[in-house]
Amino acid sequence: MRLAGRVAIVTGGDRGIGSGISLALAEAGSSVVVCYRRDEVAAKDIIAKIEVLGSKAMALQADITDCDRVREIVSKTVETFGKVDILINNAGIASRGKHILDTEMEEFQRLMDVHVFGALHFTRAVLPHMRKQERGDIHFISSLETTACLPGHGPYVMAKSALEGIAKVLAKEELQNNIRVNIIAPGLVETEMGRRLVKANVGRDIKELYPTMPFRRACQPSDIGNLCAFLCSEDGGYISGHTLYIDGGGTIGQILV
Repeated sequence: MRLAGRVAIVTGGDRGIGSGISLALAEAGSSVVVCYRRDEVAAKDIIAKIEVLGSKAMALQADITDCDRVREIVSKTVETFGKVDILINNAGIASRGKHILDTEMEEFQRLMDVHVFGALHFTRAVLPHMRKQERGDIHFISSLETTACLPGHGPYVMAKSALEGIAKVLAKEELQNNIRVNIIAPGLVETEMGRRLVKANVGRDIKELYPTMPFRRACQPSDIGNLCAFLCSEDGGYISGHTLYIDGGGTIGQILV
């Protein structure tokens, strides 16, 4: 198994894209710490599925904007598994779909707190541990929306763009420490959030759009998970500092505008 003996933390690892990542890393042999915010039932369900795959797992609750709690999670991970090799900064929230002029400043701050500062809290907490090891992997889940820049998505685009900037700097800073850093930018993914987005924008079920999508299907959480597993393996060991778009060759703009 490509990731046997490695230990991963996946933020927002209980649902949506995060669940696909957690399962793919576990299937490749990694132990997985599933960090979740509220849905304890979903987190326990993912843990059970990981254990069926034969990997070890642990679910820990946290608001990732709470720096002290994030440090506790990283410490608990190291205490339980002896180390942390992989961090997938996946946790995120959607913006409310208003135009920039109509968006409250609190909304911009809320998106930045979760997407950017939440990821920063985890990154800063794991780096001292990863620097002591032969290899580390920190991968950031962004979005194709940073290139599409659709109306009504200002806070989300702003936060994800800032996240990408941090990841690119981090890749250069941590190269000497054998830590790989990449950005994964999906287009539309068939998750609860993706289904709501399609319904709100075009008034249809996402599966109704399959004939218009690349390869006649929507991107699945497992597609993102499989890419994460590859990047964290020796097969992906020479890839760092890149943005990898995963949209089947299409764009989110073709579907939602």
